[in-house]
Amino acid sequence: METGIITADAAGTWTLGDLTVNRIGFGAMRLTATADGRPSDRDRAIAVLRRAVELGVNHIDTAAFYFSPLRSANELINAALAPYPDDLVIATKVGPGKDPSGRWLPLARPDELRGQVEENLRQLGRDHLDLVNLRQAGLESVAEHVGALAELRDAGLIRHLGISNVRPHHLPQALAVAPVVCVQNAYGLGFRPRHDQFVRDCAAQDVAYVPFFSIATTGREAGASGDEDPEVRAVAAAHGVSTAQLRIAWALHRSPNMLAIPGTGNPEHLAANVAAGALRLTADDLARLEAVHQRGE
Repeated sequence: METGIITADAAGTWTLGDLTVNRIGFGAMRLTATADGRPSDRDRAIAVLRRAVELGVNHIDTAAFYFSPLRSANELINAALAPYPDDLVIATKVGPGKDPSGRWLPLARPDELRGQVEENLRQLGRDHLDLVNLRQAGLESVAEHVGALAELRDAGLIRHLGISNVRPHHLPQALAVAPVVCVQNAYGLGFRPRHDQFVRDCAAQDVAYVPFFSIATTGREAGASGDEDPEVRAVAAAHGVSTAQLRIAWALHRSPNMLAIPGTGNPEHLAANVAAGALRLTADDLARLEAVHQRGE
């Protein structure tokens, strides 16, 4: 690593099954399009991925349904990083799907998941997937879907399983079927304090909690947009960091099983996101931010 550059190992590590990752990872969703919906610049996206690995990122989150006109996140990852470093963990997700025009399809049935897994394998150029998250929508029970993925794990196509976009009762359902190494949910400072206990329950079972949109304020899926809480701005200013960096650091301080996967197509934002893993918040900082968090929705 380069002298004086903060790298992803500053955030510490977590083990997903038998795979050790730095707690700062990278989400690939934002690689495919600009903020106004235009296709991203392919060379720039590839450069961001390569720089992420140079900065020590060894956990990349993607999906076959991360695509826009002309760009596919999986294809970009393949072009940028294959042959893949031995320590790189690529996590993908199945369940949702899009038709070629980008319109969402109904949630996949259990018997359709193999096709989605094979699609990810083809796009990434791999013969197995390190981690596959079942991203559910509207299911009261995830058992049948997790069972279908467990069969693919037994067949050697998948190494580890996770669940995404779930409610707390889904975790014991999944664990009754197969080992689960992570839960991937929308969660962040001031967003979903009702899931605080779920985070703790996952930690108690050595299950990683991987928040997406952890940087966002009112923007959520749109990104780090909207009005920022004055207290968040004040704590960030006291440390000389951006509010986005503070939000990443807060997530990492929240629990040792928390893995951050901020995404960006901007090399400067990438470096700042990774550097957030080195930020150490004081007890006073955390108390001030806890008040903000508990006021959240």
